[in-house]
Amino acid sequence: MSATRASRKLLASTLRARAPATPLTSRSSIRGAATFVPPHQANAISVLPTTVDTSSPEYQENAQQMGEVIAKLEKLTKKVRQGGSQKARDKHIARNKMLPRDRVTALIDPGTSFLELSSLAGEGLYGEDVPAGGIITGVGVVEGVTCMIVANDSTVKGGTYYPITVKKHLRAQAIAEENNLPCIYLVDSGGANLPHQADVFPDRDHFGRIFYNQARMSSQGIPQIAVVMGPCTAGGAYVPAMSDESIIVDGQGHIFLAGPPLVKAATGEVVSQEDLGGGQMHTSTSGVADYLAVDDAHALILARRSISNLNWPKKPFPAPTTYEEPLHDPEELIGIASTNLRRPLDVHEIIARIVDGSHFSEFKKDYGSSLVTGFAHIYGHKVGIVANNGILFSSSSLKGAHFIELCAQRGVPLVFLQNISGFMVGLDAEREGIAKNGAKLVTAVACANVPKFTVVVGASNGAGNYGMCGRAYSPRFMWMWPNAKIGVMGGEQLSKVMETVGKTVDPELKARIERESEAVFSSARLWDDGVILPSQTRKVLGLGLMAAMGGKNEIKPTKFGVFRITLNDVAPYKREPGGPTQMTSNVTDNT
Repeated sequence: MSATRASRKLLASTLRARAPATPLTSRSSIRGAATFVPPHQANAISVLPTTVDTSSPEYQENAQQMGEVIAKLEKLTKKVRQGGSQKARDKHIARNKMLPRDRVTALIDPGTSFLELSSLAGEGLYGEDVPAGGIITGVGVVEGVTCMIVANDSTVKGGTYYPITVKKHLRAQAIAEENNLPCIYLVDSGGANLPHQADVFPDRDHFGRIFYNQARMSSQGIPQIAVVMGPCTAGGAYVPAMSDESIIVDGQGHIFLAGPPLVKAATGEVVSQEDLGGGQMHTSTSGVADYLAVDDAHALILARRSISNLNWPKKPFPAPTTYEEPLHDPEELIGIASTNLRRPLDVHEIIARIVDGSHFSEFKKDYGSSLVTGFAHIYGHKVGIVANNGILFSSSSLKGAHFIELCAQRGVPLVFLQNISGFMVGLDAEREGIAKNGAKLVTAVACANVPKFTVVVGASNGAGNYGMCGRAYSPRFMWMWPNAKIGVMGGEQLSKVMETVGKTVDPELKARIERESEAVFSSARLWDDGVILPSQTRKVLGLGLMAAMGGKNEIKPTKFGVFRITLNDVAPYKREPGGPTQMTSNVTDNT
C-alpha cells in the first residue's frame, strides 16, 4: 500500500474513532469535525510515495551513465581545487603565505559549509589553464554572519584578472548586493591581465565596475571588508581603499597605484615596495589600511573580529522549527537522473528526495499536469516548487503563473526544477493562445519579488528556459546537474530542422551544438553558478536559502505588469464537425 493510501486510511479511521455517537446535523458541528484531526495528519496525506526500483535495469543503466559523468566532473573539480602549478604553489608557501583555499577555510566558522560558486569558471576558455578563473568566490558563515567571500588565487597567473575573473568577481558582488551579504575580499592580485586588457578594462561590466559596486553596496549599508595579503596594484588598490575596513599583512601586502619600476620610469624616484605601499606605511602614515597583521592567520582573525563588530542581525536559519530529512534517499538521484534527456523523468521522484520529510502539498495536481507546482519545506523553510514534467502547454503555463502569484503574495521563495524542451507548438496550440499564456508565465517569473532558485536537472531549451526562470530572469542562484544541457535546441533537433528545410546536416556543427550545450561548457562561461551533484541538491538549496533569507533580508512586495486576457482564457475552444478549430468568441477583452 502506498504512503498516500495508508495515510488516508489512517485519517479515515481516526475520524471514525473520534466521531460523536449522535449524527452531525448542524453546520457548526460539521465544521467542528476538523478538531478531530491531529495536526500531523495534514503532513501525512502529503507524503510523496516512490516507485523507484533501484534494482531495475533502467535505474542501473542511468546510475552507471551518471556515475561516469560524475567521475569526470570530480576529476576536473579536483584539478581546479589545486589551483596553479605545483611550482607556483611551492613558491607561494615559501613566502610564508597560506594557500587561497586554506585562507577561506580558516576564515569561516568551524564546522560550517562553504558554498563555492562557479568553480569551473574559465575551463577551456583560454589556451592555458586558469583554474576557477583565478579567483575563489562563495558564501560562508563568519562569526555567525552569512558573508560573500572573494579570494584571489595568486598561484594562478599571479592572481591577475582575465575576462572571466572579472565576470566572476562581479557575479559574486551581484549576489552579495541582492542578498544583503557583507563582503570580505582576500586580496592577492597583480591586477588586470594585460594581454587581455581589451576585454578587461574599458566596458561597463569590466574591471572598474568592481569599485562601483563596492561604493554602491557600502552606501546601502552592506559592509565591505578587505584583507590585503599580497600585491594590490594599479586600479586594484581601490579595493581596500573603498572598503569600510581594511587589514594588511606586514611585509607581505602592498598597496600602490604604481609599483617601483613604474614610479622610477615616471618620476625618477627609486623606492622599495615596502616604503611605497607596505603595511607599516599604510597603517601609520597614509591611513589607507586600518589594521596591521603579522601574517595571514593573524589577518584572518582580525577579519573575523571586524565581522563580529558589524552589529549584524543574526536571523536564525533554518527556521526555528524542527525538520525531517527526506524519507527517500537523495543518493538515489544518481539513477533517477539520466544522461538520455529524451527518457521520461518523473519530477515527483526528485522532489521527494530534496524536501523535508518528502512532504509536498501539490497545487492543481490534475490541471496542467506537465508542470508540477506545490508547497514544501527545505530545512524548515517554506518554499514553492515549480517543476517540469513535460513540455509547457497553455494550461500548465496558466497554472504556473497562478502558483507564482500565490508565492509572491505570501512571500514564499520559489524553487524551479528545469527539465524543459520548450512550449507546445502547432495549430491548436497557437489558437489556444500559447504565446500569450506562455507570456503570462514569463511575466509572473520576471516580476515575482521573492527569492528564486533554479536547478537544471535535465534539458533547458528555447523559451522554456525563460518560463522556468533561466539566467536572464535573475534567480538568486542557478545550478546545473552534470547531465544537464542548455541551448536553443539540441543537436538532434537542429538536424531535423535542417532536414525539414532541405539542408544537409553538418556533422561538425551538430557535434559543436551538443558540446556547447553541456553543463561544463555552461559553467565555464558563468551561465550558471556551478555544476552540482544531484545528491547535493538539497544541501545547496539550503545554503542558498540561508543566504537569501537570513540577516537583513526582507521580502519586498511584488507588482505585476499587464497580463493579456482574452475570452478564450475562460471560454473553451470548440471544433466544428469536419471543420477547423474555432473560438467560441473572437471578441478580445483586454481589461
